[in-house]
This record gives sequence, structure tokens and C-alpha cells, in this order.
Amino acid sequence: MAYHFIGIKGTGMAALASILYDEHKEVTGSDIEKYIFTQDELEKRGIAITTFDASHIHDHDTCIIGLSFDETNPEVKAAMQNPTVKTYYYNEYLGKLLESYASISVAGTHGKSTTTGILGHVLPQLLPTGYLIGDGHGHMPEDAKYFVLESCEFQRHFLAYHPDYALITNIELDHVDYYKDMDDYLDAFQSFVNQTKKHCVIFGDDPYLPKLSYSVPVTTYGLQEGNDYQAVNIEQGPFGMHFDCLYQGKVLAHLELSEVGDPFLQDALGCFALCHVLGMPVNDIVKGLKTYQGIARRFVIEKVKDSVLIDDYAHHPTAIRYMIDSARKKYPEKKVIALYKPDRYSRLQYFLQDFADSLNTADQVVLCDFPKNAQREGESITVTIQDLLDLCPNSILLDIDEKSAEVLKEMAPAVYVFMSSKDIYLLKDKLASLLK
Repeated sequence: MAYHFIGIKGTGMAALASILYDEHKEVTGSDIEKYIFTQDELEKRGIAITTFDASHIHDHDTCIIGLSFDETNPEVKAAMQNPTVKTYYYNEYLGKLLESYASISVAGTHGKSTTTGILGHVLPQLLPTGYLIGDGHGHMPEDAKYFVLESCEFQRHFLAYHPDYALITNIELDHVDYYKDMDDYLDAFQSFVNQTKKHCVIFGDDPYLPKLSYSVPVTTYGLQEGNDYQAVNIEQGPFGMHFDCLYQGKVLAHLELSEVGDPFLQDALGCFALCHVLGMPVNDIVKGLKTYQGIARRFVIEKVKDSVLIDDYAHHPTAIRYMIDSARKKYPEKKVIALYKPDRYSRLQYFLQDFADSLNTADQVVLCDFPKNAQREGESITVTIQDLLDLCPNSILLDIDEKSAEVLKEMAPAVYVFMSSKDIYLLKDKLASLLK
């Protein structure tokens, strides 16, 4: 009996497929032929990836379906119509899987992937830990005790999970094509909190998280006084960051990390808090945080001669502003070029001025148009890339091709910050080749 993944190159799907492979299950998958960076980990494991065809569905298989697929896909249709085949959507199967472990769900509008990645690196020093990160990476050791999973609120998908522990990074309205308003968005997080069984660790500086209702113990972290864990004496620069961690008002640890930026500071502090709640020795937490090397598509730095190329998944105005600010802290002497490719029309239309304000904190703005297969989510969604260009003085529109890479090369030396949930990293690779 095989576990067949329909849409296996999705970031969560690739990570889950890797986990089942590590559990010694027979894993196959299908997807589009176009290269997607997530397939690298699958290929390392020897997991076969085919194109979509109903003949790939076999009796008694378990089919795990990517969240963007329905019965218009031939494999989904064949699986649904075969009574011997068990079918699960991605989040449904993941909700079933986490019941086998002491589970830790990482939720929040921003910082989920990085926080999950940090925990997946630090916690194994306490007990064997599996992880599922939204950058396509997943792993499950033989004797895993903990399972850390990125838990996305999109369309309330994270309500398929009933974790033992939850770490919630922040709440800021997103996915406006689905959520009606902030109250609707908060309702989803309240429902998620209600399903957490043992303990919640939350960012106490957030305007919304402390106001939710909790039926389990709550631990707070942040930069403001009153949090259980507080970062003080913060310094950031080309060296990274230094800060002291207070626990209930007293210095517990001094941390020196190579990363920069307020988002990473908050994520690292949240991980420190959760690990300490779980009983991990302070020195081991400090060591684990110091040796963390990052994850795919989250402030990934590539230095080419006298320029710096940064790849990040940022696709929300707040994340974009933080990424540009982090680049300035890390490289204060260089000009910063912000490159952005939007993903959802509804997100750009709702946050149009916010996107412009964030991008304009860079020295130069470069935009790419929406993916060709991007769909407008309704008749009221009329925004175009030109609307964003008009709000960003001196901005330019490029494509993902050699000619555009040549244009970018003429701007060197610089810090180029490539930001998108889509394939803007392909333009980064073309520029890197030219600069070399």
C-alpha cells in the first residue's frame, strides 16, 4: 500500500511526504513538470514524482491531496471514486499524524516557518523531535518524542489540528479573500486556541493575542515589561544581534545570534520560552539558538562579489517592511533594492497603499507582475501591477528573464532583497550567475 501525494511539490506536501518516507512508508507523488525548489528534498530521498494521471491511483492506496486541488484533477477524481482508496486533504492527514506524538503547533500571521525551523533545530537537544516546515522540509527521527508543525490559518486549515502545545507569534489580518474582517480572523485563532490541550506560548506584545480566552496555562514573551520572558539590552548590526533574556524580571540568559531583524528576535525569544517551558536546560537552548542556520526562502543570504542577494518568502506588507529593515541593519553601508512579485490579487488590492509604503522604504523598488495563472477572486478585484508601480516613485517593472537580470546587474553593488511566495528566486539565480 502506497501513500500517494497529489500535488507533492507544495511546501507542506513535500515536507509531509518526507516525514512519511522517514517513517518507512512507501511514498509516491505527482505534480506539474515545472521545477519547484521543494522537489530537491524529495529527490534526495528517491521519491518518484510523476505528472498527473488517473492510472497512478491504485487500489488500497492512501491518497493525500494538496489543498488547491479538487475533482477537476484526474487523480483526485480517480481516488475519490475508488472505494478501496483512503483520501485525506493535506491538513486532515496532518491532524491525524500529530496524534502519535507530543505535538507543538506554530501558528500566527508572520514567522511560522522560521519559528518552526528554530524549534526543529533546538528541541532535538532535549528529546528526538520531528518537524514540518513550510519551506518544503520535513523529518521524523525513528524515536521521535516531539513533533513541531507549521500550522497555517488560511481557510481555517489549522483547525484540523488539536496540538498539545501552541506557540503563536502574532495576529495581523491576512487572507482577505477568505476572512470577512478582523473579527472573523480572530474567531479562527480563538477556535485554534480552544483546541490546544496543554499550554499556549504567545507573543505578549501583540494587540490581540493576550485578549483571547485561554482554558490552558499561558506563557508570554516579548520586548515589553510584564511578559514572562522579555528581551532587553538589544543590539543589532552587521554582527547579528545580542540581547539578554529576562524570566519573570530576572536575567536568565545572554544570547548572541548571527541573524538580524526584529522578526527573528521575536521568533527566537518565543522558541526560548517554549523550550524552557518544556524543561530544556538554559545553556542547551542558548547553544541551539546560536547554531541555527536558517531555512529555505527565509532571509537566505548569498554574497556575490560586492553585492548581496537575499531571498525571502515575504508576501505581506509588514513582512516586506521588516525584511528591508533587516537588510539595512545587516548591511548599513549598502543601498537596498526591494524586488517584489505579488501572489494574490485580493491581497494586493486590500493592502495596496501598505505594500507601497513598505516597499518605498528601500532605495529602489523593482516589481514583477502576477503569475500568469493567478486568478482574480471576484468581480470587485480590479487591481493591476500598474497600480502598485504608480505608488512607488521611480519603480520599474521587470520579468524573470536574462534581460531583466542584466538591468539588475547595472544597479550593482547593492543589497537585492527578492520577496515573494512565488518564483522570484529564479530571477535571483539569474542575477547571481551574471554577477559571478
